[in-house]
Amino acid sequence: MSKTFSIGGIHPNDSKISANAAIEDFPIMDMAYISVSQHLGAPAEPVVAKGDKVKTGQLVAKASGFISANIHSSVSGTVTSIEMLPDIAGNLVKHIVVKVEGDEWEESIDRSPQIEREITLGPKEIIERIARCGIVGLGGAAFPTHIKLSPPPGNKAEYLLINGAECEPYLTSDYRIMLEYPEQILIGTKIMMKALGVDHAFVGIEENKPEAIKAMKKIASAGYPQIKIVQLKKRYPQGGEKQLIDAILKRRVPSLGLPIETGVVVQNVGTALAVYEAVQKNKPLFEGIVTVTGKCMTEQRNFRLRVGANMNSVMFAIGGFPKDAVKLISGGPMMGKAVSRMEAASVKSTSAFLLLTEEETKRGEEGNCIRCAKCVDSCPMGLEPYLLNRLSRAGRVEDLEANMVHDCIECGSCMYSCPANIPLLDTIRLSKAQVLKIIRSRPKK
Repeated sequence: MSKTFSIGGIHPNDSKISANAAIEDFPIMDMAYISVSQHLGAPAEPVVAKGDKVKTGQLVAKASGFISANIHSSVSGTVTSIEMLPDIAGNLVKHIVVKVEGDEWEESIDRSPQIEREITLGPKEIIERIARCGIVGLGGAAFPTHIKLSPPPGNKAEYLLINGAECEPYLTSDYRIMLEYPEQILIGTKIMMKALGVDHAFVGIEENKPEAIKAMKKIASAGYPQIKIVQLKKRYPQGGEKQLIDAILKRRVPSLGLPIETGVVVQNVGTALAVYEAVQKNKPLFEGIVTVTGKCMTEQRNFRLRVGANMNSVMFAIGGFPKDAVKLISGGPMMGKAVSRMEAASVKSTSAFLLLTEEETKRGEEGNCIRCAKCVDSCPMGLEPYLLNRLSRAGRVEDLEANMVHDCIECGSCMYSCPANIPLLDTIRLSKAQVLKIIRSRPKK
């Protein structure tokens, strides 16, 4: 029987039209534009300079704070500049620009296809290796993985949950790695279990991915009895951390709390694969699996894409920007972000590029709230989006905090379900940021 979370949720068309597209290597680009802000927290500090020669997998920027992550070159060649360039949202961010010259990898990286099953490193060494290789969460937020695997004093992990739900429409990169690298994912899971000191892990996969469930169960039953594969209902946002914990363990993360407060650490299947590659193959995180999809495309793709590939090179690789496409989204249609500049480049957490037509991007004309409460029914956090929208437009910050606007996970379920086409998420997102800023500025008790 499929499990699911207890509050809210919606059922958009999953549109997994790229599910049958096997992973293929993206052509090596001519130039790489490597951002030093590819993770939650402080930007990394460059350790190379203009004119330096770099190899694929070489450290080019070092973590600069407690919450930060190392950055490695995704290509080999010459550093031509370190400059401020636009990211996907259009914000100017420091980038290390490399002119590609061949593809010479760091000698310490094991590039053999052999699966390494024996975990020889201890917990501390595992976390150090993950930190050194710059591994971050690949489920969206790009939180440095070594921090997540080091619970703060007073918190102990009991379970590790691996998110294979991939509930966002169109995305199939996680699905493909579960089909093509199931054992590596499970070894990565076992490595993180050892780092955390936990005895049980669960991998949650939505029921609309039966082949992935079958592949993962087959490997788990053959050699990983402490890892259970859990079938989840097809329901958005099933892959949210709090929703996954609720669905599998029936535990609730407190307001403004973290999953570790419930004894749980959540990681993505892509992160588990990256951890395997870091610990068993000494491979830093400088490439990832990215879905390139859209109904306007003649061919759907899942690429192994190096970090630092700009949008123009991605479009060139698929034969050019489809004539019917008017918008490019980084991520899925629910939580993805519109690409503002084609000069912007991919980062570690890039999961998809979605091409949409004008018809698909049109918003309906905004009407008046009819008090239908569909937004309330759909909210997976039990909030009242219609009320938060009204309070936001009125600028009532104290009332927004009292009504828990900070608990919004920005999934877009409210806006998707609103028959009046009210841009609920737009106003709530802005208010949430304002309220969180106020909360964080208060003296800690």
